[in-house]
Amino acid sequence: MITKKYRFADKVVEVTSIYGRVHEYCRDYETDRPADFSVEIMPEDIIKEKKKSDSEFAYEGLPAPDFSDDLLEETAVYRKVAEKMPSYGAFVFHGSVIAVDGEGYLFTAKSGTGKSTHTRLWREYFGERAVMVNDDKPLISVNEKGIIAYGTPYNGKHRLGNDIAVPLKAICILERADENRIEKIMKSSAYAMLLQQVYRPADPVGLSETLKLVDRMAEYTGLYRLGCNMDISAAETAYNGMKG
Repeated sequence: MITKKYRFADKVVEVTSIYGRVHEYCRDYETDRPADFSVEIMPEDIIKEKKKSDSEFAYEGLPAPDFSDDLLEETAVYRKVAEKMPSYGAFVFHGSVIAVDGEGYLFTAKSGTGKSTHTRLWREYFGERAVMVNDDKPLISVNEKGIIAYGTPYNGKHRLGNDIAVPLKAICILERADENRIEKIMKSSAYAMLLQQVYRPADPVGLSETLKLVDRMAEYTGLYRLGCNMDISAAETAYNGMKG
C-alpha cells in the first residue's frame, strides 16, 4: 500500500492506494500538512468501479472498455474524495474554469457543446491575462471568503489546469448558436443545469449538504446563458457580458 497526502480546496486528504498511478496523477498537489480526512482503496473498491463502468457502457449500448485496475483505482479515489468534500464546504463541478485578471469564470454545458474550445478562445483573446484553473472537474468552495474555484488534478484529457484558487465571478451555461449573444438569467433558469453538472454524493447527508452549497453558489454568483459560434469574438462577447 502507498500513502501520500494532497491538498484539494485547502483541505488535506491522505490517500492510501494499492497502485502508484493515482499518486503520479496527483503529484502537483502533494503536501506534508496534517490530513483533514483520509481515503483508502481496497480491492473491492476497484471491483465496484469496474461494475459501474460496465453498466454505464451497457446502458449506452456500447462494449465496455477493458480498463486497467490502476486506472479504476484512480477513479475510485476521485469518487471517495468527491463524496467527502461537501462536509468541508466544497463540491466537484463538471465545467471549465478560466481566470482573467484573477477572477474566475465557469463554463458548463452538455457534453460535446464546446466548453474546452470556448476557454481556449479566452486564452487566445486575453493572452497572459488568462489562466486555466481547471478544464473538467474543479472544486467549488462556499465559505466566509465567498465562492472560490480551485484547481484539481482532475482537469480533463488535455490536463489543463493549475493548483490555484480564484474567486468565482460568474457561471455561464454554454449553447451553440449562429450569432454570439449573452444574457443574465435567474437562478430558477440555471438550477436544472447546475444540479446536472454537480457531483451528487450517494450518501443522503452528503447530497443534502451539496444541494445547500449549490443554492448558496447560485445565490451569490452571476448566472448567464451564452449562445456562441466558437469564433474568437465569442470570448469578447462572453467577457463583456459577465465582467460587470
